[in-house]
Amino acid sequence: MTGGSPGDRGGDGGPTGDRPAADPRVRAARPADADRIRELQDHLRQPNPDLLEYGLAVGSALVSVADGRPVGYLLPVDAPNRPGVHLAELVVDPDYRREGRARGLLSAAVGDATGPVTLQAHPDNDAALSLYEGLGFEVVDRRADAYADGDALVLRRG
Repeated sequence: MTGGSPGDRGGDGGPTGDRPAADPRVRAARPADADRIRELQDHLRQPNPDLLEYGLAVGSALVSVADGRPVGYLLPVDAPNRPGVHLAELVVDPDYRREGRARGLLSAAVGDATGPVTLQAHPDNDAALSLYEGLGFEVVDRRADAYADGDALVLRRG
């Protein structure tokens, strides 16, 4: 994952006790959200505009909204030849961080996944790594020079 919401705080466990309750601020992205999501993508360390356009076209993106406007998004990407999902992009507007929005987006994606969930993060993004590990993700690999400024950690849940 190329982004992350530094410092997002957690929520309480849901009815099963192993994942947070659904965040009412999270919903599927709509066509009218596309321009705002493209703006949010500018906050990512290494955005992939083509992948985002694909995700918007197939309707896979999730958004976290405030006053009806997206302030964060998550882009899950399915692999047709294997189970599970890769969370390709996650970002929350800096003005809306530390409100549990990244956690809400991640919980929605994990809750909908059938199979393992993977993501990628910069090793220096301590807040994002703490969030991911708190949701049950574990580091399973390190990709050398995956980012322009260094390596990436690959995390997996399930």
